[in-house]
Order: sequence, then structure tokens, then C-alpha cells
Amino acid sequence: MYLADSRSTKAAATPDTRPGRRPAAVPSTVLALGTVSLITDISSEMITAILPLYVVAGLGLSPLGFGLLDGINNGVGALVRLAGGHLADRGDRRHKAVAGLGYGLSAVCKPLLLFAHTLPALGAVLAVDRSGKGLRTAPRDAMISLATEPKERGRAFGVHRAMDTTGALLGPLVAFAVLRATVDGYDAVFAVSGCVAVLGVLVLILFVPRHLPAATAHPPEPARPMLRDALGLLRRPQLRRLTACATLLGLTTVSDSFLYLLLQREGDLPAHLFPLLPLGTAAVFLLLAIPLGAVADRFSRRRLFLAGHGVLLLSYGLVLSDWHGLPAVAAVLILHGTFYAATDGVLAAATASAVPAHHQGAGQALVGTGQALARFACSLAFGAAWSLWGAHTALSVTAGALAGSAVVAWFVLRIPDEVPA
Repeated sequence: MYLADSRSTKAAATPDTRPGRRPAAVPSTVLALGTVSLITDISSEMITAILPLYVVAGLGLSPLGFGLLDGINNGVGALVRLAGGHLADRGDRRHKAVAGLGYGLSAVCKPLLLFAHTLPALGAVLAVDRSGKGLRTAPRDAMISLATEPKERGRAFGVHRAMDTTGALLGPLVAFAVLRATVDGYDAVFAVSGCVAVLGVLVLILFVPRHLPAATAHPPEPARPMLRDALGLLRRPQLRRLTACATLLGLTTVSDSFLYLLLQREGDLPAHLFPLLPLGTAAVFLLLAIPLGAVADRFSRRRLFLAGHGVLLLSYGLVLSDWHGLPAVAAVLILHGTFYAATDGVLAAATASAVPAHHQGAGQALVGTGQALARFACSLAFGAAWSLWGAHTALSVTAGALAGSAVVAWFVLRIPDEVPA
């Protein structure tokens, strides 16, 4: 770790200023963080790929019970995300430390799933795991922002998300292989996932520098940011509008797990093929993350973010239509992957441009927290609606709400913004 830190410090202190040279569009810090995310996502997606089937078919929980678990999986981390972003902003070396704590916490939780066979136990383990994700997300995105030139942030986040999605692509494949090769398939998946997560933590410790090149170009802040200063970022109109729109649209974003359950039922897919459904989303995300990130840098990150939700609405329409079978499943997965490529890294890049450098962690946490809490609420509401009205009616109501939310967000985000200080 110290060797990596010393090398990165020297590189930051002596940038290449020779004629004809230009800074790399994707710094080495972004590539190192992308590698950590790739490995960690293999571990996480192994669990995500089998969790819906394990809970609904294996443990016999109702859609409402699964909605509660899925809400925990997507939303509980939001409760600690603000704290993670704030802690990371309190020193130029804190970003890596806080991110490492989050990655380590999630790695410890994977083997605990071997002993969680009831709803309360599963909920507790998932809550701790998602708390780890909440701690690491904002510091990680802050490190990407600080290490990258502002005009290249969309591309940098696209590269990171592409590497992250490579892990999401490999995770279900590994889970599928483990399920097919072992007798106690679910337990074997949990054990292998834990080993992979530990590897991701080791890569973070050894190869991600503590000193950020872009951060060293700015004078240190006279005082450490206080939590009230982080919350005060919402006084910035640009960040306030991004947070409000991300939250509003998150309230109508059905979780991946529910969407895959719908596709499995509508397409009459065998249960053992269920872990492969996320591969379609991940493959499209991988192909489009970098080019759409570059498009966002050149044109408008906010408009592309809204367009991505329009694509998500189209995927809902296909699920609700009378078109069934494998071609329909493939079309929905293509649209789903395009939605993520147009929104995930693009929103982080837009957020990075809306806050000053010394509040990058807190700014990312504010937007991410609003979105995560909204998706948590959506999971609970969708699970309840599925139990009461059926899946088709629940998705129809959600699609209508998404259309209305997208119209509101378009009017909010089209207002010109000031250049952040």
C-alpha cells in the first residue's frame, strides 16, 4: 500500500507537460478502482443472481416478503451513505480508508449467508452488506471525480461502470456454474462469493493510491467540512434539482430482481436459467457505458439521464405487451441495459460538476441517498402491489407513474444552471 501511495504522489507532483502530450482521459486511479469494482461485482452479482429464486422458491416467501428483502438490498445502504461521503471529505487520505471499510464490511457478510435461513436473519445480513456498499459508493465516486479532468468525467465514469459491469456479467455465470456443479448449490455460491470479495479488498489495499492526482492541484481547505456543510449543499440549485429528480424517478424504478422475476414468468424460462437473465442487462451496459459517457460529456448529461428513463419506460411497455417468448425477453434486457448505461455513471458525472472538489464525497452521497431511498420505497410498494393486485396491474401503475415523473423531471432539469464554484 505504501509503495503504491509513494508512486502516485510522485506522479501527481510531476505531471507530464511536454509539448504534444495531453493528460490521459482515464487516469490509472480510475482503472484501479474499476478493477476493484469488477472483482467485487462478481461476488455481489453471484448473490443477486440467485437471491430472488432462493427466497421465493427455496424459502417460500411471498412477493411482499421478497419486496422487503429487496428493499433492504437496495435501500438500507442509503442510511449510511451520507456518513460515508462526509467522512471521506474530512481529509485527502480518507476516501480510500472509508471505501476500504465499506468493501471489507460487505466481504465479511457473504459467508454469513450460509447461516441465514429465515427472513429476519437474511434481512440482517443484507442490511449490513448494503451498509458496506453505502459506505464505499460515495468515496469511490469522489475518487473518480477528483482524479479526472472535469470535461472527461462522463467518459471516466463510463469506463469505471463498464469494468464494474464486466463483473456483473461474470457473476451470474459463476453462480450458474457453481449451481450446476455442486449438490448444495446455494451454500456453495455463498462461500465462493465470500472468497472473491476478499480478493477485491486486497486489490484496493495494494493498488489504489491514497493521494489523488487531481486533488493535489488544489490548496487544502482551511477547515474540515462539517456535516451541516454537506447538507447545506442542497442550497445549490443545480445539485438540489439533480437530487429531487433522481429521487422522483427512483420512486418508479422497479428493481432488477422484480423485473427478472416477471421475465422468467412471462417467458416460461426454466428455473436453472434464471441466474442468466442479468447477463443480458450487463452485456448491453458493458457495450454502451463508455460511448454513452462520451456522448454525455459532449452534449448534455442531464438530458441523457432523462432519455435513459424513457428507455426504461419502453421496457415496461414490452413486459406488459402481448409479445412473449425469448425474443421479447431479449428485447427487454437490451432496453434495460441501455437504461443503466445512460443513467448510472452519467448521473455521477453530472453530480461531480455540481459541487466543489472538497465536497465531492458528500455531493455524491446526497444524490445517491435520495435515489437509493426512493428505490427502497419502490421495492416495498411494488411487492405489496404485486401481492394485492397481481404483477401485471402493479407494473402498469408503476409505468404510468414513471411517465408522469419523467415529464416533471424534464421541466425541472431543462432550467439552465450556474457553473459550480
